[in-house]
Amino acid sequence: MADSTQPDDHTAAVKPYNPYQDLDAPIKKLYHLPTSPENLFPDVASRPYRSWGNNLQHCTGICFLSGGTVGLVHGAVKGLKAAGAGESRKVMMSRALSSGLELGGRYSGTMGILGFYFSVIESGIDSYRGKEGILNTGAAGFGAGAMYKAARGPRAMAVAGVIGGAAAVAAVSGKTAVKKYVGEVGVWGF
Repeated sequence: MADSTQPDDHTAAVKPYNPYQDLDAPIKKLYHLPTSPENLFPDVASRPYRSWGNNLQHCTGICFLSGGTVGLVHGAVKGLKAAGAGESRKVMMSRALSSGLELGGRYSGTMGILGFYFSVIESGIDSYRGKEGILNTGAAGFGAGAMYKAARGPRAMAVAGVIGGAAAVAAVSGKTAVKKYVGEVGVWGF
């Protein structure tokens, strides 16, 4: 039996299927991306400072990774110095890795907590004042240092607060100097 949906004569032109035939977009428009940041929520776009969630992730993550890296390197050097004379390379490497991982975990936890305290305090101050500034950063550094050493008493809190505030102000000043004298680096939020 013959199929009634198919044409009987073979003179009908057969055109191959082209999935791109309806796509009339020039290639230049396809890769023309906006250079300004796009925000999902308009209230976030109007703020002159980062949102608290963005600040929390940024500060805590950077501090955690930095502390882990510094602790890993410090522990590895410490482990290599503690190696005895005549130890095999396997034992020396094992000692360096063990010491590095131990100190890396300790430093990353400490720095992660400090970054968390700093970001929460800075976000609160930014929200209260309605703008960012070196005053907010210094106060957040002071508060983070003081909170971290709160269990050791008021004197330890004051010393840690001053160190934390000075470190935060030095970091912001260094970032400003890099932007001024080097330009936009495009690394780690500079």
